[in-house]
Amino acid sequence: MQINQRNWIAAPRSANHWGGLRFCKKLSLLVVMLTALAACSSVSQVGLMVAPTADPASIIKETRSFTSLGPAEATACRFFVLAIIPFGNSTAGRAMQKALSESGGDAIINAIVTTSLYGFVPIYNVLSFTCTTVRGVAIKFDRPV
Repeated sequence: MQINQRNWIAAPRSANHWGGLRFCKKLSLLVVMLTALAACSSVSQVGLMVAPTADPASIIKETRSFTSLGPAEATACRFFVLAIIPFGNSTAGRAMQKALSESGGDAIINAIVTTSLYGFVPIYNVLSFTCTTVRGVAIKFDRPV
């Protein structure tokens, strides 16, 4: 080690002290890998999500009792290849339908909708996908007598 007389800082004698180019290559590869995946997410809260088969107007007009079926959660995704070839359905409605079909409910109360967008190698849009997750409490409306 040489001592820098001006700042009294120890500096390595050569670039090979930490492995030289191998260290730089590994560090560069790590930086590229971390920036190759980009993502963002948004979260919103919805009071009530009702299945398309239900009549929302009658639910609002009439007082209806219901039975809680417990927590419900489902995710729907849509993929994009080269940013021009889409497949899948990532709408909140699709995620809600999946959650209700799994739980057997008519609606979801205290619903939280999360939408996330992920991109692999975002500069070229090689592959990206967006997923919507619906979480809440599934309920089943009691049928009128």
